[in-house]
Amino acid sequence: MEQPPETRIGNILRDRKLTLALAESCTGGLVSDRITNVPGSSEYFLGGIVAYAYEVKVALLNVSWDTLNVHGAVSQEVVLEMAHGARQTLKADIAASISGIAGPGGGTLDKPVGTVWLALVAPDGEWARQFHFSGNREQIKSSSADAALQFILDYLHGT
Repeated sequence: MEQPPETRIGNILRDRKLTLALAESCTGGLVSDRITNVPGSSEYFLGGIVAYAYEVKVALLNVSWDTLNVHGAVSQEVVLEMAHGARQTLKADIAASISGIAGPGGGTLDKPVGTVWLALVAPDGEWARQFHFSGNREQIKSSSADAALQFILDYLHGT
């Protein structure tokens, strides 16, 4: 049976002596929870910042008010700034971030419920991915956490 992604991430980070930080919005700490379910995760996981409100994204992750006002919290631009902020604030090798609309309200025509942006920042670059998940609030949050873990794993595998 294959190990869960959080275990595989931990093994790779430990082997490569790399550290990870997270910035989470719509998942409310779910990705950090999954990472810390792995025994020994304190060797590579520095911490996560749950930045739900704009003010927290600005104060703790150095997200620009201009970026938030122009693009909205659920955007490629904001998740990239969140990941850069988490990496800088927590002094991590790799940082991932997530922001989305879990519903049931909050969606728009441009950004319907289930729209989620992920970003990853590392010494060798930055990447962002957009997803559209369906289901209720808990399902969207769970799918978002799964996607974030897979994104980190993809990066570590070089894909």
